[in-house]
Order: sequence, then C-alpha cells, then structure tokens
Amino acid sequence: MTPVGRARRPKESSVEKHDRRSSGGSGAGTIQPTARDIYSEVQRGAAFREVRRRYRRFAFPAAAAFLLWYLAYVVTAIAAPGLMARQVAGALNVAMLAGLAQFATTFLLTWAYARHARLHRDPAALELRWAVTLETRQDPAPVPGSAPGLPPARRAGLPALRRRGER
Repeated sequence: MTPVGRARRPKESSVEKHDRRSSGGSGAGTIQPTARDIYSEVQRGAAFREVRRRYRRFAFPAAAAFLLWYLAYVVTAIAAPGLMARQVAGALNVAMLAGLAQFATTFLLTWAYARHARLHRDPAALELRWAVTLETRQDPAPVPGSAPGLPPARRAGLPALRRRGER
C-alpha cells in the first residue's frame, strides 16, 4: 500500500536500467531512445513485416502439405491395409515405399526450407539486424573495415568479409 500523495513507480526492466546506466544515468543532455523503443519501432517497420511475410508464405503451406502427406499415409495404412500390402518388387510393398518416401520428403523439405531462408529471408533479416545493432550499440563509430560490436582483441584476427563467389 502506498502512502497518500505518492504515486507508485512502474517497475523498471533490466533493458531500461542498462540503457539508463549506459547513457550517463542523469537524464541530462540528449534523450536517446531505449533498446525497447528501437525494437518496438523495428517490429512496426515495413522491413520486419516483409521478413515475417516471407517466412509465413513458405512455412505455413510447407507445414500444411507435409502434415497432409503424413496423415494420408497413416489413414491409408489404417483404412486400406490391402492396398498398403500390395507387392511392388520382391519383398517391397506400397507401405514400405510410402514410409521411405516420408523420410525423403522430410529431407527435401529441410533442404527447401534452408534454401528459401538463405535466398529470400536471410539477406533482409541480416540487413535489419545490422541496422538495429548500429542503433543500439553504445561504443563510438567503428573504423572502416573493422567488425563493429566485437572487442578490439577479437576484431584483429577476423578475415575481411567477402561476398559469396568472390576470391
């Protein structure tokens, strides 16, 4: 219970405490946005929505198709055991082929997901992450060609970044 005339202060998160400490703590001078403000702004931005849209456009249909394929296999095994027992070649029957096809489609879907992410989402997500990192970092501007966000001792041993296909 709070005494009369005193307003109760909202509890401060650890992110807000860190931002207050790293900006000098007194609140004097320029007002810098907190990390929470920056992340909220990024989530409302068009670039973030585009990355999410690209993810959803692949993941939801792919998951639905795979789930339907799996359920069709299970339902067919239960509802039509004669069909599943039909011999294809030697001891190989339809059920065994469909079971092996489940494994094949799992690997195919994993490959397709990784490829889609690498080609369609990762570049945009990395660009967005880089912009947020530059906005939220507390150290001075980096030297051109260095790796921002890493301590100087770790930057020294990093090779120069190259695009794929460059030598």
